[in-house]
Amino acid sequence: MAIPEEIIQELKYRNDIETTISQYVNLKRRGKNLVGLCPFHSEKTPSFTVYPESASFYCFGCGAGGDVFTFTGLMENLDYIESVKLLAERSGVSLPEDGYNDSMQRLKNTVYEINRESAKFFHSYLMSEGGKWAREYLLSRGLALSTIKKFGLGAAPDSWDALINHLKEKGFSLNDMLTANVVGKSQRGSYYDRFRKRVMFPIINIRGNVVAFSGRAMPGDDKAGGKYVNTSDTPVYKKSENLFGINYAKNHCQENVILVEGNMDVISLHQAGFCNAVAPLGTAFTMEQVNLLARYTKEIILMLDADAAGQKAAKRASELLQNTGLDVRVVVIPDGKDPDEYIKKNGTERFKALLEGAVSDMEYKLLMASKDIELNSDEGKLKYLAKAAEIIASSDDVMTRDIYIGRLCDKYGVSRAALTAKVDELRKRTNSYRKKQEIADIIRPKFTRDDINPERRISQKATAAEESLLAVLLQHPDFYNEAKNSLPSDKMITSLNRRIYEILISALDSGKSLDISVFAEKLIPAEIGYLVSLQNSERAGKNAKAVLTDCIAVILEEGSLLNSSKNADASVEDWASNLQNIINKKAKGNSQNG
Repeated sequence: MAIPEEIIQELKYRNDIETTISQYVNLKRRGKNLVGLCPFHSEKTPSFTVYPESASFYCFGCGAGGDVFTFTGLMENLDYIESVKLLAERSGVSLPEDGYNDSMQRLKNTVYEINRESAKFFHSYLMSEGGKWAREYLLSRGLALSTIKKFGLGAAPDSWDALINHLKEKGFSLNDMLTANVVGKSQRGSYYDRFRKRVMFPIINIRGNVVAFSGRAMPGDDKAGGKYVNTSDTPVYKKSENLFGINYAKNHCQENVILVEGNMDVISLHQAGFCNAVAPLGTAFTMEQVNLLARYTKEIILMLDADAAGQKAAKRASELLQNTGLDVRVVVIPDGKDPDEYIKKNGTERFKALLEGAVSDMEYKLLMASKDIELNSDEGKLKYLAKAAEIIASSDDVMTRDIYIGRLCDKYGVSRAALTAKVDELRKRTNSYRKKQEIADIIRPKFTRDDINPERRISQKATAAEESLLAVLLQHPDFYNEAKNSLPSDKMITSLNRRIYEILISALDSGKSLDISVFAEKLIPAEIGYLVSLQNSERAGKNAKAVLTDCIAVILEEGSLLNSSKNADASVEDWASNLQNIINKKAKGNSQNG
């Protein structure tokens, strides 16, 4: 694709990398760079670095890296060009009409269109005479028609091909319907509607596109094959990266977000005026969902069901939210009800009071730790205090620890010195383990260069030289003629470094600057991260030209040694054949000269 270089540079100027990333990550200055907790994996020690000078970022923990477009793409689940388009839209910059339109983007657009048309089909059926059964069910759940329309709820007919026939009439192919996952394919090769006789909940992403569906069977329908059927991952949807209701909640959650368990909980709360409610999508709460919420709010109120599954979900959510910078409070709903049941039975004022009484994450954990323990006996108290000490020790905030130690001592008649000593002992043990783990991660990182460049094992020495050479050229592109004249690309030993070298030489030959965007369309995200790590490394040293010369020499020497080794491994017959060919060529040359 050909977005002019001057537009790419203008977009980078208007979407400064430090400012853009700061909207998602709490950055702290460290020298000329900035560091923070990586938004792409869970960590307690910051390994995510922003380099303002090169307008790039790199995480030393997971290997993610790139420029402002790469970052936006990873956060928003977009490819590189979609990110360019999004930042252009945000900046008010017009892109060329004849821009990018590759096959993947066309496929995504088709899936969006199929989803939109399917949502309209399901909603129309719900509002028709044929969908009366589903409409009555939703009305019986206390939903107003205006709420049903707002969320675009629908119903799937009890048919194997009603949606297929409708989408065929709209010009969509069976393969595209299959890709959108609204259609299934049997082992015999026949196609069928995936959603049949179900109440349909369209899932809408942050930008207002229908990306998936959740279909609920009618209560008591034993033949339905499961309470819910959900869209699997598609080119436009990953359930771990989306939240039900986020398209509305994003405009109402500056103060906090209410995280509930199900779609009906979200819809009921929105109808009652609590428009900051969202729910995960048939999966455990994920770090991607945490990162999504962190863009819009500063506090999360966990309001998950009181049953065992709900408590397990609350525990996982609480663990994920530690050290994210988000405040966490927990609501314990009386009588084991879910939010939908509670608000219908007790009304909005009681629900509002319930929210106001939300306890801190620490209080909730301490409350849950006391379940099933007989606190009237000394043995029970000791058992509970041991569990409570572990919970308090998990907090890195000294004030929080001090407050809860004091409360427990007052409540259970334990000396403050004893409980403080126990908490300090647990923290010391935990911190020792954490340090050992961090050292282990440094020695044996989860993501290694071998994962990205498996050919490294062919010759560690040559690969190291290739990496240093690329680092020099990325930082000092004016040396490229010397490299080009001394080192043909086919002399590079690993194919990844050869590709990067060829892109680099080609870009400089055509007068382009060595911007990450030059590489972005030809490398996958992990390779972009690898490139950025080289770009910002200190491999070039103070005498970059000498480093370049040495690297070229090492690559050529190692290449010769590898070729010699290959020849040595050849069979005697191959060797004799090659030698005979050389003799024949020489004899032919001599006869021609004679």
